[in-house]
Amino acid sequence: MKKILVINGPNLNMLGIREPSIYGRSTYNDLLAFVSSHAEKKQVEVDFYQSNHEGDLVDAIQNAYGNTDGIVINPGAYTHTSVALLDAVKAVGIPTVEVHISDVSTREPFRSISYIRAACVKTIAGKGFDGYTEAIDFLLEH
Repeated sequence: MKKILVINGPNLNMLGIREPSIYGRSTYNDLLAFVSSHAEKKQVEVDFYQSNHEGDLVDAIQNAYGNTDGIVINPGAYTHTSVALLDAVKAVGIPTVEVHISDVSTREPFRSISYIRAACVKTIAGKGFDGYTEAIDFLLEH
Protein backbone atom coordinates (compact mmCIF):
# COMPACT_ATOMS: atom_id res chain seq x y z
CA MET A 1 0.00 0.00 0.00
CA LYS A 2 1.26 3.45 -0.90
CA LYS A 3 1.61 6.03 1.85
CA ILE A 4 0.99 9.74 1.24
CA LEU A 5 1.50 12.60 3.65
CA VAL A 6 -0.84 15.57 3.31
CA ILE A 7 0.69 18.70 4.82
CA ASN A 8 -1.26 21.91 5.37
CA GLY A 9 0.36 25.15 6.38
CA PRO A 10 -0.73 28.24 8.27
CA ASN A 11 -4.38 29.18 8.65
CA LEU A 12 -5.71 26.10 6.86
CA ASN A 13 -7.00 24.94 10.24
CA MET A 14 -9.33 27.96 9.97
CA LEU A 15 -11.17 26.70 6.88
CA GLY A 16 -14.85 27.48 7.12
CA ILE A 17 -14.11 30.62 9.12
CA ARG A 18 -11.33 32.26 7.11
CA GLU A 19 -12.51 34.24 4.07
CA PRO A 20 -15.41 31.96 3.11
CA SER A 21 -15.86 33.90 -0.13
CA ILE A 22 -12.48 32.52 -1.22
CA TYR A 23 -12.19 29.20 0.64
CA GLY A 24 -15.83 28.21 1.14
CA ARG A 25 -17.66 27.18 4.28
CA SER A 26 -16.29 23.66 4.57
CA THR A 27 -14.04 23.14 7.59
CA TYR A 28 -10.60 21.64 8.01
CA ASN A 29 -12.23 18.50 9.41
CA ASP A 30 -14.40 18.35 6.28
CA LEU A 31 -11.21 18.46 4.20
CA LEU A 32 -9.69 15.60 6.20
CA ALA A 33 -12.82 13.49 5.81
CA PHE A 34 -13.01 14.22 2.07
CA VAL A 35 -9.38 13.26 1.46
CA SER A 36 -9.59 10.21 3.76
CA SER A 37 -12.61 8.90 1.87
CA HIS A 38 -10.82 9.26 -1.45
CA ALA A 39 -7.67 7.61 -0.10
CA GLU A 40 -9.67 4.67 1.19
CA LYS A 41 -11.23 4.16 -2.25
CA LYS A 42 -7.77 4.29 -3.84
CA GLN A 43 -6.36 1.93 -1.19
CA VAL A 44 -3.70 4.37 -0.14
CA GLU A 45 -2.66 5.19 3.41
CA VAL A 46 -2.84 8.90 4.11
CA ASP A 47 -1.47 10.82 7.07
CA PHE A 48 -2.24 14.47 7.79
CA TYR A 49 -0.16 17.20 9.32
CA GLN A 50 -1.06 20.86 9.84
CA SER A 51 0.95 23.59 11.48
CA ASN A 52 1.11 27.35 11.56
CA HIS A 53 4.87 27.16 12.18
CA GLU A 54 7.41 26.94 9.38
CA GLY A 55 9.94 24.83 11.29
CA ASP A 56 7.27 22.28 12.21
CA LEU A 57 6.40 21.91 8.52
CA VAL A 58 10.10 21.39 7.70
CA ASP A 59 10.25 18.73 10.43
CA ALA A 60 7.19 16.96 8.98
CA ILE A 61 8.79 16.87 5.53
CA GLN A 62 12.07 15.57 6.93
CA ASN A 63 10.28 12.95 9.06
CA ALA A 64 8.60 11.61 5.91
CA TYR A 65 11.98 10.54 4.54
CA GLY A 66 12.19 6.78 4.17
CA ASN A 67 8.57 6.02 5.05
CA THR A 68 6.39 8.05 2.68
CA ASP A 69 5.82 7.53 -1.04
CA GLY A 70 4.50 11.01 -1.81
CA ILE A 71 3.65 14.37 -0.27
CA VAL A 72 0.71 16.64 -0.99
CA ILE A 73 1.44 20.08 0.42
CA ASN A 74 -0.57 23.24 0.73
CA PRO A 75 2.06 25.52 2.26
CA GLY A 76 -0.41 28.39 2.70
CA ALA A 77 1.34 31.73 3.00
CA TYR A 78 4.72 29.99 3.24
CA THR A 79 4.35 29.26 -0.47
CA HIS A 80 5.42 32.82 -1.14
CA THR A 81 8.13 33.18 1.50
CA SER A 82 9.76 29.90 2.48
CA VAL A 83 13.04 28.78 1.03
CA ALA A 84 13.20 26.41 4.02
CA LEU A 85 10.24 24.38 2.73
CA LEU A 86 11.77 24.32 -0.75
CA ASP A 87 15.05 23.04 0.66
CA ALA A 88 13.31 20.39 2.79
CA VAL A 89 11.40 18.97 -0.18
CA LYS A 90 14.58 18.97 -2.27
CA ALA A 91 16.48 17.25 0.55
CA VAL A 92 14.11 14.32 1.02
CA GLY A 93 13.54 13.69 -2.69
CA ILE A 94 9.96 12.52 -2.16
CA PRO A 95 7.61 13.28 -5.09
CA THR A 96 5.60 16.29 -3.92
CA VAL A 97 2.53 18.02 -5.33
CA GLU A 98 1.82 21.65 -4.39
CA VAL A 99 -1.90 22.31 -3.85
CA HIS A 100 -3.89 25.50 -3.31
CA ILE A 101 -7.63 25.61 -2.68
CA SER A 102 -7.97 28.99 -4.40
CA ASP A 103 -6.52 30.08 -7.72
CA VAL A 104 -3.60 32.01 -6.30
CA SER A 105 -2.69 33.37 -9.74
CA THR A 106 -5.85 35.51 -9.76
CA ARG A 107 -5.31 37.00 -6.32
CA GLU A 108 -2.77 39.54 -5.01
CA PRO A 109 0.37 39.76 -7.19
CA PHE A 110 2.66 38.41 -4.46
CA ARG A 111 0.69 35.15 -4.46
CA SER A 112 1.96 34.32 -7.94
CA ILE A 113 5.40 33.65 -6.43
CA SER A 114 5.96 30.09 -5.20
CA TYR A 115 9.32 29.09 -3.83
CA ILE A 116 8.34 25.47 -3.22
CA ARG A 117 7.13 24.96 -6.80
CA ALA A 118 10.71 24.42 -8.00
CA ALA A 119 10.88 21.17 -5.98
CA CYS A 120 7.39 19.90 -6.83
CA VAL A 121 6.39 17.51 -9.60
CA LYS A 122 3.07 19.30 -10.12
CA THR A 123 1.05 22.29 -8.91
CA ILE A 124 -2.74 22.24 -8.63
CA ALA A 125 -4.59 25.46 -7.79
CA GLY A 126 -8.14 26.71 -7.79
CA LYS A 127 -9.90 23.35 -7.59
CA GLY A 128 -10.97 23.51 -3.95
CA PHE A 129 -10.76 20.26 -2.02
CA ASP A 130 -10.71 18.36 -5.32
CA GLY A 131 -7.15 19.59 -5.80
CA TYR A 132 -6.04 17.32 -2.97
CA THR A 133 -7.62 14.23 -4.49
CA GLU A 134 -6.24 15.12 -7.92
CA ALA A 135 -2.79 15.37 -6.31
CA ILE A 136 -3.14 11.94 -4.72
CA ASP A 137 -4.24 10.44 -8.03
CA PHE A 138 -1.30 12.07 -9.80
CA LEU A 139 1.15 10.65 -7.26
CA LEU A 140 -0.35 7.17 -7.59
CA GLU A 141 -0.10 7.26 -11.39
CA HIS A 142 3.45 8.60 -11.61
